[in-house]
Amino acid sequence: MLIDSHHHLWAYDSEEYGWINDQMSVLRQDFLAPQLREIAAESGVDGFVSVQARQSMRETEALLKIAHDEPLIRGVVGWIGLADSDVEAQLESVSGREKLVGMRHVVQDEPNDRFLDGEAFNRGVAMLAQHNLVYDILIFAKQLPAAIDFADRHESLPMVVDHIAKPTIQGGIMDAGWEAGFRELARRPHLTCKFSGVATEVRDAEWNIDTVRPYWDVALEAFGPKRLMFGSDWPVCLLRTGHKQWLDTVRDLASELSADEQADFFAGNAIKAYGLDA
Repeated sequence: MLIDSHHHLWAYDSEEYGWINDQMSVLRQDFLAPQLREIAAESGVDGFVSVQARQSMRETEALLKIAHDEPLIRGVVGWIGLADSDVEAQLESVSGREKLVGMRHVVQDEPNDRFLDGEAFNRGVAMLAQHNLVYDILIFAKQLPAAIDFADRHESLPMVVDHIAKPTIQGGIMDAGWEAGFRELARRPHLTCKFSGVATEVRDAEWNIDTVRPYWDVALEAFGPKRLMFGSDWPVCLLRTGHKQWLDTVRDLASELSADEQADFFAGNAIKAYGLDA
């Protein structure tokens, strides 16, 4: 079985997706269920986790509607205003919806590197456990110190680290600050991690498996084969790689694992972390 634990869907609109800039023209098109089925057929994916790409309740509702009609989508990580005064009402409006498995905030775009310390935000996040929802951590490496403290505040809430916390990747140069913070974050047993979105963090003009291998080695050692999962970050990955190219690269990296460990990495860990139907 193959579960892609991280992908996005959108009906492209320049105003709604302002983060897609002039250098990202390949993303200025619709990526919806028909395109997802094409990817599944090409790469042999059995199921996907759809993750929010903009901070809007409307997108959460749209993803849940698509997921209801698309068997390939096993789970949805949506968005609500976790720091809003009416966060409880927002949660109640979506809690228990079919395939809703978690929530995410785009912390990487917050100007304050200590955004995760916010009192109102933490109050909202603390409510997720009551609704059996996971929290996805989307940060840049510079925000790891705040993420460590954040994870410690919510020890009973399952969390998933997206894109191995986005190190700055350059051939032959390890992001030492990322490695130290990432290893420390991984010591929290209620966290799992996605090996996803890695190619887009490469700063070199070209990349290959040896460019990303040191980051795979650290991620695998830090989280272990029971808390690391495959994700593509499609279609954002198209900025640097195709879905199948990324999958083939990761399959090569994971070939060192036992058959059982590969089964966990490519499906079992995502099923467990998000409570997906197997």
